[in-house]
Amino acid sequence: MLNSIGDAAGTVWKYLDQNKSASVTKITNETGINKNDVQRSIGWLLKEDKLVIEVVGRNEILSLK
Repeated sequence: MLNSIGDAAGTVWKYLDQNKSASVTKITNETGINKNDVQRSIGWLLKEDKLVIEVVGRNEILSLK
């Protein structure tokens, strides 16, 4: 499972690198990664200090540092 989360984190990182910022829903829909794995990827990237979360209205927008 750890490898699949790491792979998902890499995919999320690449997505954000190309698209600058996005919501969890948009990342989930456009990458095909299930929402649970996207959430785990967010934790992985936060632990590595590579992610910024900004609250815009009721949405959380993710971007890379």
